Amino acid sequence: MSILPEPFRELEPFVDDWAKPTRQERYDTRLAKTIDELGVFYDAIAPRAEEAIAYLNELDLRELPEEATRLLRLLYSLILVAYPVNVFKQPRIPDSGAAFFDTVAEPAV
Repeated sequence: MSILPEPFRELEPFVDDWAKPTRQERYDTRLAKTIDELGVFYDAIAPRAEEAIAYLNELDLRELPEEATRLLRLLYSLILVAYPVNVFKQPRIPDSGAAFFDTVAEPAV
């Protein structure tokens, strides 16, 4: 059984933690990880992002196979960890205290 499309199989170790179906689950994962763990994920996925986007652009978004959906969710997680890794240098938004936000809509896929 394929977990990710063939060209992206080396990213499979990140699927269990990061290919979550909802933004809230991905955000909860971000908050549960250390900045070093976020960095490992970011460093593995970011260099492959453009290639993954090009791969997904060749598919019909309404009929993505499960392995392509997982790849898309890894990209969603990449977006979620980019600021913490590159700007905040911590999983949480600095100086936000106990503030939080609720997701009111999810991406279509």
